[in-house]
Amino acid sequence: MPPGRHSRASGNPAGDWLLFRLRKSCLSPSQSAVFMNDDKIAALIADLDHSDKPRIRAAVDALIPLAAAAPALADELNRLLNDSQRKHQWPAAYILAHLPDPSQRVFAVLLNALGHSDPDIRWAVMLLLVRLAKTDNGIVRLLLELRETGTPTQRRMALYCIRDFNLTDAASLQALLDSLRDDDPTVRVAAATSLKARTDIDSGARRTLCDLFVNDPDSRVRNAAAVTLAQSGSPSEEFLAALKMAEASEHAQVKKAATAALAILKKAGLKTLG
Repeated sequence: MPPGRHSRASGNPAGDWLLFRLRKSCLSPSQSAVFMNDDKIAALIADLDHSDKPRIRAAVDALIPLAAAAPALADELNRLLNDSQRKHQWPAAYILAHLPDPSQRVFAVLLNALGHSDPDIRWAVMLLLVRLAKTDNGIVRLLLELRETGTPTQRRMALYCIRDFNLTDAASLQALLDSLRDDDPTVRVAAATSLKARTDIDSGARRTLCDLFVNDPDSRVRNAAAVTLAQSGSPSEEFLAALKMAEASEHAQVKKAATAALAILKKAGLKTLG
């Protein structure tokens, strides 16, 4: 902190320096009116690293409009992205993503958060990325890459992002199809369920889904494949025969999935065996 300056903050040097910069920010009177007092801003920044999730969420919501009005605050949030002593980088990245032209570091932190152990955080980040992708095509590329290189949880969340982008191109379809062969069954489930939204599934994709329904070792994957195939219409004789066999299975989950798939086909007026 510059000589002769004394802050009312908690004595944290980094926090005191931020408050000094905020006071020196070239804000118009109308912009200044947006700001809470300096101590409140410092407290909100501290709350970004709190263990209480609702408290983090409240701080994020309060800081988004403040950061948009104060470059010094945005600079401090960017600094936090590389602070290894903090438990959480994602809140700062989440705030900065709401500002114009987020840095690549912001996106790197958000992509990393797609592997967070807390599902609420994962889905909040996913929804943000889906919204941002409407005006930034580069995000689609980042998610397609994460689908290949991330952890199982990140790969699964990347697929849900790709699903919600509502893409119709061949590359995104191929990405979903490739993930049907992922080593992790939860990723295969995500790929199978994400294909339900596609209208461009060809015969080759149907054969792959049918093979999963018949042969995948994980019942969750078989169930997802059955429902997706039924909803895609035009069932093959092989798929219908497999459904009938599964309907008579002693495995409760497989039988339930087959019954559900047959019900979907009947409701759509499509043929079923027997």
